[in-house]
Amino acid sequence: MTFEHSNASRDFQDRFDTRRLSDAITAATVHDFISDSDARFIGAVDMFFIASQGANGNLDCSYKGGEPGFVRVVDEHTIAFPNYDGNGQYMTAGNIAETGKVGILFIDWVSQWRMRLNGSASIDFNDPLKSEWPEAQFVVRVRAEEVFPNCQRYVHRMDLVERSVFVPKAGCETPDPDWKAHFEDALPAEQRLRRAAHRRGD
Repeated sequence: MTFEHSNASRDFQDRFDTRRLSDAITAATVHDFISDSDARFIGAVDMFFIASQGANGNLDCSYKGGEPGFVRVVDEHTIAFPNYDGNGQYMTAGNIAETGKVGILFIDWVSQWRMRLNGSASIDFNDPLKSEWPEAQFVVRVRAEEVFPNCQRYVHRMDLVERSVFVPKAGCETPDPDWKAHFEDALPAEQRLRRAAHRRGD
């Protein structure tokens, strides 16, 4: 694979005399496949950040969280993850549907390790993996084009206090966040009916 730096990036590299360093790091770390060590790291994370861009140039960066293992390494070129209920705006999903280009940042706050995966994403409402994630609306698959670690030195070390109670789990009902009460009349019909049944004690 060939990792291409933009002309503007090259200008900064030349200004600060880092072109040689950049090329050396790129040659040593950037790859277009998911290695065994990459797969172990990805398979253990419980969150990541995903950046996307729509056809109109609009940008979005979103946090995605779940139980450890909610991101699956399908093969050495592909990862998959579920889309859960959110605020109904589908900004990441819309951008993926329009351009498919995403950049993902995985961080382990305890080990202070981080990794980037850039690639082309697609959405499948009938993906065969969908049933493996309770309450998944659809599955996003990303074909890796650039995979590489990042320097750890500015990652703040943090310990996990508690995982979100809102992550769907098999065998139990997922609670609704409090903010939905402020938008009751605008919620999807299925959610309004379910919430009304709960209030009646059905």
